[in-house]
Amino acid sequence: MAKTQLNVRVDEGTARAARERALARGMSVNRYIEELVRQDTGEAGRTFVEAAADFMKSYEAVFAEEFGTHREGGRRQRDEGRR
Repeated sequence: MAKTQLNVRVDEGTARAARERALARGMSVNRYIEELVRQDTGEAGRTFVEAAADFMKSYEAVFAEEFGTHREGGRRQRDEGRR
């Protein structure tokens, strides 16, 4: 994959933190920044959404029991209770 140079100005504290984190991970600062951008724009977001969906699916019955609703049917149950 072709590489493009990107110049970024950050304060000294941010630069120091980037160098330290990259060193701790055994990678260059360039690679570290590249990985952060990839995570922010893709995989991490998808992973979070998938995990949240799995969580909701796993605990759907618990939420329904606690709040007395089941998606569409719950609205009817609540509305009927108000009459």
